Amino acid sequence: MDILLPKEVIQSFETALNGALVGSRIYELEVAVKKNHYVSLWLDVSREGFRPAILHLCHLEETPHFTVIAPVDKGDTVELLYHFSLFCGQHLKAIALAIRVKLPKTDLTIPSIADIIPGAIFSEREVQEMMGVKVVGIPDERRLFMPDDFPQGVYPWRRDETGPQDMLRVLPGRQGIQHE
Repeated sequence: MDILLPKEVIQSFETALNGALVGSRIYELEVAVKKNHYVSLWLDVSREGFRPAILHLCHLEETPHFTVIAPVDKGDTVELLYHFSLFCGQHLKAIALAIRVKLPKTDLTIPSIADIIPGAIFSEREVQEMMGVKVVGIPDERRLFMPDDFPQGVYPWRRDETGPQDMLRVLPGRQGIQHE
């Protein structure tokens, strides 16, 4: 396995995705007492380029370390941030990698990557039930955290009309507290 520099990683995605890489950023920091070099790489890809990006990631490293999908409700869109560690286990060479896909709320669908990275299924199930994103091709659609009798069409992490606002209640003794 060749360990690439952050700019080389970006160049490899640009070549492999043929226009589906729509943005990239590199953050470099010195961390901890020894001022170790830490690199975080963020790639923005189109929905159409998402699975090819994951396949390319697996080309760069046979078994990339998947961490989590972090969804963010941005109003008219939902952003999905797929977090990985590239070159994990290579002392001071690892790169934190986030692949971001923006989905319009009018079409909240994304293909599953569980067939490529099996551990992603838990985050995919979580994103479905908490954000209302339809993961196409997911091998297991069961809810992960919410009970089966939880109302359909209510998504706890959403900030719009599909969020749980009508279900929230003020606990006794908390009536006068203002929340922003």
